[in-house]
Amino acid sequence: MDLNLAGKIALVTGGGSGIGAACARELAALGARVVVADISLDSATAVAAELEEALPLGADVTSPGDVAAMVDTVMAEFGQLDIAVNSAGVGMPVKAPTGRTDVAEWRRVLSVNLDGTFLCMRAELPVMAAGGAVVNVASVMGLVATAGAGPYVASKHGLLGLTKTAALEYAAKDIRVNVIAPGFIDTPLLRDPDVVTRDRLAAAHPLGRLGTAAEVAAVAVFLASPAAAFVTGAVFPVDGGYTAQ
Repeated sequence: MDLNLAGKIALVTGGGSGIGAACARELAALGARVVVADISLDSATAVAAELEEALPLGADVTSPGDVAAMVDTVMAEFGQLDIAVNSAGVGMPVKAPTGRTDVAEWRRVLSVNLDGTFLCMRAELPVMAAGGAVVNVASVMGLVATAGAGPYVASKHGLLGLTKTAALEYAAKDIRVNVIAPGFIDTPLLRDPDVVTRDRLAAAHPLGRLGTAAEVAAVAVFLASPAAAFVTGAVFPVDGGYTAQ
């Protein structure tokens, strides 16, 4: 398979931790020059320091101004954008049924997970040349649902539809847009005992364990590479069989 990314410029949002950081590392390992963007500039800088010729940026994906400035900086520094991995996202620390969901919580989750990815693609797609690739990071909750997480589930379902729409719109320009749907992954989010019970979540996957950020990154990087040149508008579960049940 052609996984060589030498000469490619890759932008990773949410790149300061978890899946985003793993994607940044894997893209760099395959030869791409990586822009690591995160709401925490310190986190982005720490990840970028591990990589060769990486550029850290602080950016809030819910801010149209921040997102525009982020992409403008990429173009000013490198003159091109070949790969975008839109990984910035938030979970729901407190679950509630739809009838009792706090409006502010609804807006917070949607603003990052759905609006944020929309704003990123809105800025990224117009400057990508032919052969470009966008990989969005959704969740298995974009394919199924769980009680009490309406904002999160809605945001991830919406992201799947947004990805497919953009894939159709940009196929003629030879820009591919795909989305990955991770299961429950061993990231800092899952280390908060108020969010999940790790053993219960691990047992919910037929493979009997949580996934790793590196395992998700491997699929993301495949989709960004020439090896996936005929793949667009697709949803790739990386979920240990969670959605097969």
